[in-house]
Amino acid sequence: MMGFGYGIGGFGGLGSLLFIALMVVGIVYLVRALDLGRPAGRARDATNVAPRASDGEDSALRILRERYARGEIDRDEFDERRRALS
Repeated sequence: MMGFGYGIGGFGGLGSLLFIALMVVGIVYLVRALDLGRPAGRARDATNVAPRASDGEDSALRILRERYARGEIDRDEFDERRRALS
């Protein structure tokens, strides 16, 4: 009586491990392809996207505004740097 896992020539155990490994790889591939790790309807996080070259000035001004809003720089420094960017 030969059960599952023995197969032809005694390589059934190796074949079973190969089969399980292929199943795991297939599942991982499907999850990545379907992007199931991301909540539905949520856009890609904008903080992980590098700014394009044409958006360099807009990006710098946006960062300047954020720093001013957080209180990292005062009004005079904000105005001076904004003028330098213009």
